[in-house]
Amino acid sequence: MFQDKVLACKECGREFEFTASEQEFYAEKGFTNEPGRCPECRAARKANRNAGGGNSYGGRQERQMFSVTCSSCGAEAQVPFQPRGDKPVYCRDCFQSRNRW
Repeated sequence: MFQDKVLACKECGREFEFTASEQEFYAEKGFTNEPGRCPECRAARKANRNAGGGNSYGGRQERQMFSVTCSSCGAEAQVPFQPRGDKPVYCRDCFQSRNRW
């Protein structure tokens, strides 16, 4: 059913073999795209991604936080967006109590 294919890596340009067994694995997992990178570039990309220190931002810079005064209780709070001033801004506790379903 599947036959080995030769693909070109979009990262380094080298050719690599996409074996019939790899194709079968991809099909079983429901993957519709062929791999775009050779095994070496995939491993390097994964290593770089995992070297980000384990934070949830995948190695990106920390999110900038802004100091605000809660519109409900008046407490000082930190929010991950710059308030525009046209809408109320709440501390975590007030936000959660207002948004309970």
